[in-house]
Order: sequence, then C-alpha cells, then structure tokens
Amino acid sequence: MKKTLPFDFIYQVVALVVAVIVVHLVYVTVVRPNADADLEAQEQQALVEEDFVPERSLYIVLHNFEQECCFILMFWAMAIMGLKTRNCLRERRMLQNPFVEVTEGMSILPEDTREYSRPLQALPEATRNNLLPRAMLAALQRFASTSNVQDVSNAVRGVCDTESDRLDSELAMVRYIAWAIPSIGFIGTVRGIGAALGQAYRAVEGDISGVTANLGVAFNSTFVALVISIVVMFLMHQLQLIQERLVLDTQHYCDDYLIRHMQVR
Repeated sequence: MKKTLPFDFIYQVVALVVAVIVVHLVYVTVVRPNADADLEAQEQQALVEEDFVPERSLYIVLHNFEQECCFILMFWAMAIMGLKTRNCLRERRMLQNPFVEVTEGMSILPEDTREYSRPLQALPEATRNNLLPRAMLAALQRFASTSNVQDVSNAVRGVCDTESDRLDSELAMVRYIAWAIPSIGFIGTVRGIGAALGQAYRAVEGDISGVTANLGVAFNSTFVALVISIVVMFLMHQLQLIQERLVLDTQHYCDDYLIRHMQVR
C-alpha cells in the first residue's frame, strides 16, 4: 500500500492556503473595486435617468463573499485532482515498460518465479509500490506458492480491486467540495433573501433599490455556485475515468504479458 497520506495531507493544506491567498488577492485588487465603481456609477445614473435599467456586470455578479468562497473551493479541488491525475498518468506510463522479459512462446514455471521476481524487487520503493509492480509481484508470488494459474488471476484481480477502492476513497474530499460549493451558493441565496425582506418597509414607501440589490446577491451567488459545481463535477468524472482505465489496463497487462505464459507441468 502506498504511503502517501502524509504528503497528500500537506499538499491539500498548502493548496488550500495558496487558493485562499490568490483568490482573495484578486478579489481585493480587481473584482471588488471594479464592482464598487460599477455600482456607484449605476446609482449616479439612476438619479439622472428615471427609466434607467441597471446592467449587472461580471464584477457585480462575482463580488460577494459567497462567490469568493466558491472560487477558493474550485481551485482547491482542481489542485487535488491535478495531483491525482499526474500520479495516474505517471503510473500509466509504466505500462510501456517490460518489467518481466517474456517473449512469445516462452513459458513461466513455478520454479522460475524467483528469477522473474528479482527485477521487480530491485525497483526503488517508490516505483515498486505502484500498481503494476505490485500486481505482477503478487502474481509471481502466488504462482510460486500455489502453482495454480486461477489463483494467480484472482490475486491480480484482488490487487486491482483494492487499488480501485483506494483511488475511489481518496476522492472523498473532492466529492465534499463538489457538495459544498452549491451549498455555499444557497447560503448566499438565504442571506440575500433575508436582507431583502429586511428592506421590505422601504419598498412599501416606494424605494425598492435595497430589495433589488439584495435579491441580486441571492441569485448571483446561486448562479455562480451552480456553474462552478458543474465544472468541478465534470473534472472529477474525468479523473475517475482515468483511474478506472488505469486499473483495467493494468489487469489486462498482467493477463497478456504474464499470466498467459504461466504453465504447470
């Protein structure tokens, strides 16, 4: 089993801190100043033109705290998925390497497994702990102990199934983020509607500017959160597809380049 939990934890914490700093810096220096300038210009124009209809610029749509939190979570999730995609692609490149030199027509007997296991055991620990070397080493060790090809196939399938479960469980944080993003958008909706209801007395007196501004907060936060959630879910499903293909291709690799050459006298 890979010993990557401490590194993954540190990476996720660092990625979150970097996402918070970068997104907040962009909001402080670009988004909120431009949004405030647009709102002030619209207020001045509304005083001059009675039939003025304000247009909501991109800065106004994005300037609330809920949208900022959604972007932070999006970049955090993308950083986590980027690391996992890199690891999967690196392991996938190992399928191009012939770890066991078996040519067409050769047979592997139970007494030959020690010779074929030596190159795998000599690999660096970081490489040996990847899926393909672990599956092939488990196959050779099982063949040496049982001399049964069916047991070898079951051993490889067991290693691949365990790896598939591990990869799926490591996406728990990404799934939580994908759930949290629209939830934060709904929090902004509730906050905006609550603030709009607090301005209802002014709407009765004829001033609906406060109500419309707070309703804008409500709908903008939900809109941005749902769009970001769609992006995160798409990337997560692409990552799951890469992981599933890695496990299946590893199993097929072991079947084609190792198990089918095994024979018992």
